Amino acid sequence: MASTQVSAGEPNSLGSEESEKYLADLKALYLTSSEREALMAHSNALLETYALRAGYQVGRADPQDIRYRLSLGAPGELRIREERRGAREEVAVFNRSLSVFGVDPYLQYECPPQGIECTVNNPAGGGTWLTIVRDPKGAQELAKALSFLLRNLQKG
Repeated sequence: MASTQVSAGEPNSLGSEESEKYLADLKALYLTSSEREALMAHSNALLETYALRAGYQVGRADPQDIRYRLSLGAPGELRIREERRGAREEVAVFNRSLSVFGVDPYLQYECPPQGIECTVNNPAGGGTWLTIVRDPKGAQELAKALSFLLRNLQKG
């Protein structure tokens, strides 16, 4: 099975002027003066927009809606709430935390040509961290926003 693996290298390759414009645009969009609040709001909006819904999972035995919500925990901690809702309306909720200190903030994501999903890799050791509907541009924008968010949280 072939897959495409791409790095969200935009934050690394953007000049400071482009980074400042990206952050200024997000602050204007979300009506806040805080970069962190704008990045959190944007990341959560993207997670909602690109959520993997059961309707996309035609032919799967147990299709599920998979939704995520980010929040801040202790300093340097990003909390991830994952909610899975099955066809029979049963709900499973998983809460995880990511300590941002010492992780590479430049996220990797994969969007295999076959299949219905893209995955964002866990910055603390690889493996799947988030699963969204297959939309390479959406995955790229999500990885970019999360990379900026991780860098912001690493500042303390």
